[in-house]
Amino acid sequence: MSGGKVLVIGLDCASPGLLFDRFAGDLPNLESLMARGVHGELETCVPPITIPAWLVMFTGLDPGQLGLYGFRHRVERSYDGVWVANSEQISAPTVWDIAGAKGLRCCVVAVPPSYPPYPVNGDLVGCFLTPDGNSRYTYPAGLKVELEENGLSYVPDVKFRVEDKEGLLREIYDMSAGRFDIVDYLLENRAWDLFAFVEIGLDRIHHAFWKYQDPGHHLYRAGNPFEGAVRDYYRFLDERVGGMLERVDDETTVLVVSDHGAKRMKGAFCLNQWLVERGYLKLAGEPEAPTSLDDLEVDWDGTRAWAWGGYYARVFINLKGREPCGVVEPGEYEAFRDGLRSEIEAIKGPDGEDLDNRVWIPSELYEETRGDPPDLMVCLDDLYWRPAGTVGHPSLYLSENDTGPDDAVHDWKGVYIMAGPGVEAGARRDASIYQVAPTVLEALGLDVPAYMKAGLNNTG
Repeated sequence: MSGGKVLVIGLDCASPGLLFDRFAGDLPNLESLMARGVHGELETCVPPITIPAWLVMFTGLDPGQLGLYGFRHRVERSYDGVWVANSEQISAPTVWDIAGAKGLRCCVVAVPPSYPPYPVNGDLVGCFLTPDGNSRYTYPAGLKVELEENGLSYVPDVKFRVEDKEGLLREIYDMSAGRFDIVDYLLENRAWDLFAFVEIGLDRIHHAFWKYQDPGHHLYRAGNPFEGAVRDYYRFLDERVGGMLERVDDETTVLVVSDHGAKRMKGAFCLNQWLVERGYLKLAGEPEAPTSLDDLEVDWDGTRAWAWGGYYARVFINLKGREPCGVVEPGEYEAFRDGLRSEIEAIKGPDGEDLDNRVWIPSELYEETRGDPPDLMVCLDDLYWRPAGTVGHPSLYLSENDTGPDDAVHDWKGVYIMAGPGVEAGARRDASIYQVAPTVLEALGLDVPAYMKAGLNNTG
């Protein structure tokens, strides 16, 4: 397993419970890979979201080392300045950077974050952050012209938090089919040693259609018209992956990976509203309807903490000398932070039930905390409850997402399948997202940097 080609197929949000178990027998191409290789659950990073998880996977570095704690970040500890992560904030070397520096040719398609497109020793197509197909989305720039001259159009993403499910389903299939067509074209028309590709459509399918296929979801209704939507899309992915596999030989190492998993969402908990009720967050006036904190006047002189919602929450403390209107004294910071942490950990469910809440101080997770980490990182009920950042709801507990239809949350376990020369056939063992980068480099016959963890030992 050294010195050959490597094909990495990323299926964003692929769930081991579905791919390995529930849909077993429906996915012949992926199951064939499993039979001739090794597979298992792939434990993701904290936080378990697309950015930073794909970059963690392909650099071997953790979010603290990368200085990426999600899609958006605060600007210099301001209250309203925000920047969104993209390729321009990335300086850490990826596996294709390392391979390219050794003269190996690389094709990179839609691996987040890869917009704006940047130079590689080969070809690159931007990720879902690309504004639209009219944008500059390739390196070199002429690749976009070449693709379009060959009838290949690029749709980076879809708006998936919508009520029109039939229209959304068509859009996801069109987007994914177009991306696979580009991948097939590059596989056939480029010389490459490393090919890395991510399909975001599965993530969108999970978030938009999970409640229709999961009897455990509180909004599930048997016999609904979209009951087979998730399974059918997995079958579609399997068919397209089969087409990719037909374009590589048996000497190519193939890795199928996901950045995180997925599971049903129990509901959303209004964390900022809870902070208001506890007196930690003070507003200039009460909203008459559910409203984002960004659209409200916050009394910062009376606020000690506030939060950003999402699949996990980031809690910020209004620290004197750090924030513009900080009120928490530096000498009281740790005691205040630890007390707030304990209160969040003790949050109960709507019926008074205990929740598996996990609250971290970033320095507990990472050896380095570059950039602007939050003061606390919060996962409610092992991710089942989504933290909502809006305020003005009649209850702290919402049956649905507060920013548009969304049925699923992320899960800690993604998937991996690896097959190729020297890979043990038919084995199943679990692994870590941090093992992917060294495994790719080993398969390419390259030295693994000392800062990376051990690879997916293919001999067990």
